[in-house]
Amino acid sequence: MDTYLPYALLAMGAYALVSPLMRIATTGPDAIPSDVAVVVSNALLILMAVGVLAYTGQGFTEHLASPKLIHVLAAGVFLGIGILALYRSLALGPVSVVTPIFAMFLVFSSVIGFLVLGESFTARKALGIAFAAASVYLVSGA
Repeated sequence: MDTYLPYALLAMGAYALVSPLMRIATTGPDAIPSDVAVVVSNALLILMAVGVLAYTGQGFTEHLASPKLIHVLAAGVFLGIGILALYRSLALGPVSVVTPIFAMFLVFSSVIGFLVLGESFTARKALGIAFAAASVYLVSGA
């Protein structure tokens, strides 16, 4: 098994719980505002990431001068926009509709990989993208 696959599977399993938990937290009695939920959950994310850096002995400050830092900062802006919008939409709508629409980022990221990053594009991948789009349409429809 490729070394990245266990991490990808762990990410999938962990991320599967985010939307339902945020929907519970941001709706009903004693609901937490979605913007507060963003701050609390992402503060925990930062603490966990700092813990990983400390545990693995990775440096931090020496990477702040990298010419690729601009890409990290841009990704952070888009991540912030995406998470703020996701949490707000979960506070307003059903997980069964919000999450599939949100998950279409996977399709768009794949297309960017093909078009911008020069990754291989195959008929199988095209079919997967078509099925993903169809599944979002079917799952999120009324």
